[in-house]
Amino acid sequence: MTATTSSDPSRNEPSRVSRPLPGHQVRLGRERPLRLDCGVELVDFTVAYQTYGRLNADRSNAILVCHALTGDQFVAEPHPVTGKDGWWHMMVGPGKVLDTERYFIICANILGGCMGTAGPKEINPATGKPWGLSFPVISIADMVRAQAMLVDHLGIDNLFAVTGGSMGGMQVLEWAALYPKRVFAAVPIAAAAHHTAQNIAFHEVGRQAIMADPDWHGGDYAARGARPHRGLAVARMAAHITYLSEKALQEKFGRKLQNRAAVTWGFDADFQIESYLRHQGSTFVDRFDANSYLYITRAMDYFDLAERYGGVLANAFRGTATRFCLISFTSDWLYPTEESRKIVHALNAVAANVSFAEIVSDNGHDSFLLDEPEFHRVFEGFLDGAAEHRGLPRKNGR
Repeated sequence: MTATTSSDPSRNEPSRVSRPLPGHQVRLGRERPLRLDCGVELVDFTVAYQTYGRLNADRSNAILVCHALTGDQFVAEPHPVTGKDGWWHMMVGPGKVLDTERYFIICANILGGCMGTAGPKEINPATGKPWGLSFPVISIADMVRAQAMLVDHLGIDNLFAVTGGSMGGMQVLEWAALYPKRVFAAVPIAAAAHHTAQNIAFHEVGRQAIMADPDWHGGDYAARGARPHRGLAVARMAAHITYLSEKALQEKFGRKLQNRAAVTWGFDADFQIESYLRHQGSTFVDRFDANSYLYITRAMDYFDLAERYGGVLANAFRGTATRFCLISFTSDWLYPTEESRKIVHALNAVAANVSFAEIVSDNGHDSFLLDEPEFHRVFEGFLDGAAEHRGLPRKNGR
């Protein structure tokens, strides 16, 4: 474990509830319900989160990390279910890009998730039963509004930075659009302002795989003591292909056979790539909920930041004082550089403070999760510059 977990700086200790999951969980929406984009008001809902580092005296060093589709709040510590390192352990910790000796890092499980925040897996307080498909349809903006309520709960008026990759980057864009005065710096990574038809198509394949599983039971599998493992595994396998590049797949697997000298003329996992994908699918179902997968992918597909602003993306950022740094990767075909450039152009159109870097990498969309030194250097350089403008101490207290 490379990062330290701080004590909760919340001033509302009685609202926290106990859970078997490590970390923090808070109940929100009791006095002020969360009105969702679908029109439903969510009352008395939970948000699970982790923090790393310490909040400074004037509460000006907080960085919110927004996780991707299958991520969660365990960004820099062993995962309580898998035991694996946190999904951004290379980035978050003492002396790292998101330096916990300088910054107070917050990462919350998103609305609709399955690691302690309200979602279809959790109990509906009105019925005492799992929400299942009775959970309201959510949007990326709803996730961000719930995070804003958490930030309020923590007593933080303004975030030094908001960052995240993939769907996390979508949340960063929403933060900048919904709460421009609360975000000093924004770093959306490998993201887009809306999904293409191809993006939606891949998600639909995953959703249909889940709903075709006989153990899905119309989304009511929890009440029946079942879990649609097979459908969720197939959904993960299809999605995982999009996270990698063709070159990386070819170099790693090519047409190599899996523990055999010749094909079996059957449907076993003859090729290494087949075995790899099956492993990805089978391990994923141990830590993720099938209905959450449906809700979150739907939120991503519905995301279209320009739509709310008259179809003009620039309008989402008009008048912003936030400092932006957009980062893309050359081999990312899920959210290619072209999508980041569209956002940069929109920011340029309103004279926003924006920088952009395209990182050369063969690792595809998942590059932001991997050891990419140039990515880390660019990211850290931007944060250092923004921190100086924010008046935060330099690295190593200089």
